[in-house]
Amino acid sequence: MMLQHDILPRAFYFKLSGEEVRLADPNPEWTVEQVMGFYSGTYPILTNAKQEGPEIKGDELRYEFLTTLGTKG
Repeated sequence: MMLQHDILPRAFYFKLSGEEVRLADPNPEWTVEQVMGFYSGTYPILTNAKQEGPEIKGDELRYEFLTTLGTKG
């Protein structure tokens, strides 16, 4: 019997105005930092975000971009 393995697709999430936003993987060859840089042109809030993950959720590898904009500390 031969084992089969699948590569789970990556998905990226962050919160914007209290709503969760899902970002598709623009290029599976890119690092998570490169993906964050790619999307920071559209979502400047990601410029200083931190990454968390991956975590397997359902049929994808889930990464979260944690932003600190709008929080006091």
